[in-house]
Formats: sequence, structure tokens, C-alpha cells
Amino acid sequence: MKPTDIGNPAYFHKVVDCQWACPAHTPVPEYIRLIAAGRYSDAYMVNWQSNVFPGILGRTCDRPCEPACRRSRVEDGESKEPVAICRLKRVAADYKDDISARLPKPAKQKNGKRVACVGAGPASLTVARDLAPLGYEVVVYDGEKKSGGFIRSQIPKFRLPEEVIDEETGYILGLGVDFRGGQAITSMKALMAEKYDAIFVGCGAPRGRDLDIPGRKEAAANIHIGIDWLSSVSFGHIDKIGRRVIVLGGGNTAMDCCRSSRRLGGDEVKVIVRSGFEEMKASPWEKEDAMHEGIPILNYLVPKAFLHENGKLTGMTFEKVKAVYDNKGKRSLISAGEPDETHLCDDVLIAVGQENSFPWIERDCGLDFDKWGLPVVNETTFQSTVPNVFFGGDAAFGPKNIIWAVAHGHEAAVSIDRLLSGEDVAKRPPPMVNLMSQKMGIHEWSYDNDIVGDQRYKVPLKDINIALKNIKVEVELGFDPQLAWKEAQRCLNCDVQTVFTASQCIECDACVDICPMDCITFTADGEEAEVRGRLSAPAVNLAQDLYIGTGLKTGRIMAKDEDVCLHCGLCAERCPTGAWDMQKFLLNTTKAGPGCHDKRPPLRQAA
Repeated sequence: MKPTDIGNPAYFHKVVDCQWACPAHTPVPEYIRLIAAGRYSDAYMVNWQSNVFPGILGRTCDRPCEPACRRSRVEDGESKEPVAICRLKRVAADYKDDISARLPKPAKQKNGKRVACVGAGPASLTVARDLAPLGYEVVVYDGEKKSGGFIRSQIPKFRLPEEVIDEETGYILGLGVDFRGGQAITSMKALMAEKYDAIFVGCGAPRGRDLDIPGRKEAAANIHIGIDWLSSVSFGHIDKIGRRVIVLGGGNTAMDCCRSSRRLGGDEVKVIVRSGFEEMKASPWEKEDAMHEGIPILNYLVPKAFLHENGKLTGMTFEKVKAVYDNKGKRSLISAGEPDETHLCDDVLIAVGQENSFPWIERDCGLDFDKWGLPVVNETTFQSTVPNVFFGGDAAFGPKNIIWAVAHGHEAAVSIDRLLSGEDVAKRPPPMVNLMSQKMGIHEWSYDNDIVGDQRYKVPLKDINIALKNIKVEVELGFDPQLAWKEAQRCLNCDVQTVFTASQCIECDACVDICPMDCITFTADGEEAEVRGRLSAPAVNLAQDLYIGTGLKTGRIMAKDEDVCLHCGLCAERCPTGAWDMQKFLLNTTKAGPGCHDKRPPLRQAA
């Protein structure tokens, strides 16, 4: 086998599972250590550089980092639950000092380039955040008077308070961004005629899917599209709902609808889904929160008709179905052969999905669209078929979540910066990387390498009787500093890497003997598949690479299974020759600016 090239930024990045899984590649262990040290402002700024909205995401992120957490693979019982990464992010936002002086300053001199952003959601605001300090004149248009997009209009205030949105969108608008609230873009041709050097479309997926079944038109007064209803609630246009409410759909929007309904007068609220409970798209914690508030979730029921009398909605009928699978594992829903179910209700909220809507983009303006009505967009550069028009967030590839929109915004900003600098947009700049030893003596490290077996700490909640009386009362109270410290101790510091120097190894096997996970093996060389099977503990996760060291005096190789390593440092502490070292790997993806250009400063790597 070939020796591992640890100089490749992707290698150790992939070992930091949480950062690898985060679309914005936030250095998670780095900011968790800062939180544990009480350095909340520093932790906030680490987040702000990558995910832009720490306080917002600390409450609402879809948490792709947490299922990737190493604890789920190396711990047993309740302690194997992932670190509460998302809620620790909120700690940094809640307890930081005034960080305004640490933000970039508005550019003193413009560079003569003008960029228009359509929509003031997370993708557009990220583009503006990255480009405005560089001297670009960035104009952000939105039909609403305040910025934030769906963050403001569709996430209930009991999950995300208004003041948090105001603060974090304000940081961006304060960088010299020209925000034109209340000015909806109604024509792409007209926008193009204004001679912007680049246009970024981040208008989201603003149209909720309807349900065309019998009774829809007759009972229309009490049937609402979920995302539109949430927006009306958010802006104060709706402040009550019927006593009996049915919410159709199994995603996070459905969970927001049902929980909002409970706070606006819905005493009997139920969620009805056509799929199974485990197949629902809603995040597990969103379903848990709904059920905690007394909202049942009924599964395998397919809507058949809206019932009505004299133009008034009275209920719905559903067909009972069951899931069957073919020999390829493909699922189909078929009738369960049971009588239809009837559920009485006063109002129905339809939350069965969202889709893009671009009535303002003329189809003869030069942009190509696919058969689903989505713009044809390069998945790496976010460039459309018109070279200076870019898409990102839900507007690019359909509904996802905030952190994906942020990631899109960063990449689109890089593309715009390179395009307007006359460089190849398709050429993507490598990240900035540091690799630094953590030695503070023979047996001491500059990080805490004690493995804590605690189970995940729960975030305290507001008393349910209080929470359900006011839709603006935040339900989650967040970790206090003491709980935050305890939860931060559960992090395994996956960014502190075991670095092996074969020339210093005497093959004494001391590291093999002390490793608590049996993840280090000195063995004869061979093909990877065969080597994986004869390690001290077989390496079965093919998605995680083996760390291979060659050049040993005996001709053997050192093979380490990165998948289950605890990063405890015992191998380096036990090694008599210093062949093993613990080195902190810090990766920052390159943003728009000097570092993204062809004549960029050289990569820094410290040993």
C-alpha cells in the first residue's frame, strides 16, 4: 500500500467527521474547545467566518454534523449520542461580548464592480457578507421590508426570536451592503438591463405544494398552504386558528405548523403523514418536540377528500396504506384493505413540500431551465447558463436548509470574485491549512485528551404551560455556561491528529499495546481489502481511509484505522522515540478575496 499523503488537505479534513459533514466546513472541535475555555467571543468568530449565522443556526440548524459525530461509533449505551454541536454553537452566540469591533469594516474604496442579490435570505446575505468588504457594491433586493428571507418569515419565533435575526442580519448589512427592502424583483430582463456585473439569485423556494383532491375548492376558506400560513403568522396577519387542526406532511415545515397551531388556539392538533414515522423528512428532534407538546403523529394515511357542509370544512377522509418492498428494496404504498378513516377538523394546513417558482424570470432571457422548472446550474460554481448570473440556496437545487444555503453563498461569492477578476470560475481555490504539534512536554498536551463517558446533556425547556400560551416565547432556554462546559467535554477533539514518522519508529509495538480501540497494527504489506481484514480490529468502514506508514526497517507497514481512533494521544505518550505526535489540524475553506485568486499567498503548514 502507498503511504498516506497527510499533506493533502482532504485527508485529515475527512477524519474530522463533523467538519467534513458540515456543508460550510465549520471547524467544530476548535470552537467547542474555545467554549470549554469560556472564550465565547472567539468561538463565535470561528463560527461567523464559516457559517455566518451562529445564533440563528445554533437554534435552527438541521445538524448534518451530529450524525457524523465519532461518539456514535466508538461509545456504548447512552454515551454514544453525538455531541450537542448545534446547541453549543448557540452558547457562543448567547454569551459572547460585543463583537462588532471584530467584524470587517466597510470598504473605504469601491472597486467599481456592482453585484445584485435577489432575495435577502441566508444565501444572498452570505454572498453580500463575503463581497462587500472587498469593495464590491452589493445591492440586495427583497419583497419584504426586513432582511432574512425564510429565516424571518417561516421559522416560528418560539424557535428563533426576532432579535437574534435582527442582530445577525444587521452585522452583514452593516458592512456597507445596500439593502432595498420592499423592492421585489419582477423581471430578470429588467434587472439585467441595469448593467450589474454579476447577479446572484437566492430567492428560495417560495411556493408550497397544494393538494388537489375532492373538496379542495369547496372548503378552501379553511385550507391553508403551510409556508404561506407560517409567513402570515410571522408578520402578524394571522393570530388564531380553529380548535381542531390537521397538518398534512412529514417535514420540518409540518412540525412548525403543528406547533404554531397549538399556540394559536388549536386544542386538538394532529399531524397526518402518508409515509412511516421513520421515513418522515422532519428531523428526529423536531418530531420529539411536537410530541412533547401533545401533538400525535399518525402515519400511513393517504388523503382522499376534504369533507364540507355548506362551504365549511368539517373533516377529511384518509385511505389506510402499508409499505411493501420489492426485491431491490424499493418501497411502494398499497392499500391496507381497511376501512377509510375520517378525522374531523376546523382547519387544515398543507405542508407536503415546496417547489421553486420563477414567474419573474422570462424564459427568453438566456437562462436554461430543466424539466422540473429549476435553472440549469453548475453544482460547483453555481453559475447558470448566463455566465454572470448565479443561483444558490433553495433557488438553485430545491429546498434544503440554512447551512446549505450558506455554503452555496460562499462558493458563489468565490465564483463571482474570480469571474470579475478575469479568472477561471471553474478553478476552485484549495483551503488554508495548519498542522501544529500539541506537545507541552513528554506526557502533556495543550488540549484536554481525557475521554469523558457522559451521556448527552439535555437542553432545558421553558415550562410547557407557559410556552404554549405565547407564540413568541422561546421554548429552548439553551445551555448555561456550566452545562455547556460539561457537554463540551464530551468532544473527542477529532481535529487533533495522530501523526506518524516512520523513520523514528523502532517497531516496539508499545502504541499497539496501549491503544484502547485496537486501531493500530504493524503488519505485512498487501492489497487494501486484504489488509483491512487482518488488522487488530478489522476496518469495516470503507468510507474512512486507513492511515498507512511505510519505510519501516522490517519492511512491514503501520496501518491505523482512522474510523474508531479516540484521538486520546496514548500512542504518542507511550512511544519512546517520538514517532507518534498529536498535531492539531485546522482547515479554513478559502473565501472570496485575495486568497481565492491565482496569485494567492502560499499555503501555511507548521509542524
